[in-house]
Amino acid sequence: MLRIALTKGRLEKNAAELFEKAGYDVSDLSDKEKKGRKLLFELKNAGISIVLAKAADVITYVEHGVCDMGITGKDTIMETGRSFYEVLDLKFGKCRFALAGMNTAESRENFYGGYSRKIIATKYPNVTKKYSDEKGFDAEIVKIEGSVELAPILNLAGAIVDIVETGSTLKENGLEIYEEIAQVSARVIVNRASIKLKKTEVNDFIKKISGAIPVTE
Repeated sequence: MLRIALTKGRLEKNAAELFEKAGYDVSDLSDKEKKGRKLLFELKNAGISIVLAKAADVITYVEHGVCDMGITGKDTIMETGRSFYEVLDLKFGKCRFALAGMNTAESRENFYGGYSRKIIATKYPNVTKKYSDEKGFDAEIVKIEGSVELAPILNLAGAIVDIVETGSTLKENGLEIYEEIAQVSARVIVNRASIKLKKTEVNDFIKKISGAIPVTE
């Protein structure tokens, strides 16, 4: 049995659609009445079990080997990932990491100008530190759990690093993107032992899923 951890929510829905397109029976997973509050499912006649979990937990389960594979966002991988193989971009759940701040020339100049320490608020401190190091910023990183857009508005930080999809939330709050940092989408990850011990099963799943991914320009 191949066990796959799947991020609950929007990625779960998109993944179920992709599984179905690849020829798997996902009726128990996609039927809300059958599904209920269950967290464990089997894809019928496929030798595959599905575990529904939060994004960060998907990585934990794969790293510790209780799940052979996982589907989660590149944002979570960049922030928390450590010991596994990233094998496939599923091309859905697309967004991007971006540095953003108040939409004024003065705010932008204050952030980039001079040699003073830059204060950046974010839900993603590891991603932000890596970005700051690469840019050569002397940065103080402030961890925010809620609406990170508030940090520049309240003068807590000169900029934020966050996930941006359309940019409408930034715009509505008087912010703009200063720089794009990285593209994000759903990815397939594999446990280091499973890729060897269950090579046939893993490769078969990847082949079927790869064939179902829409071709984009």
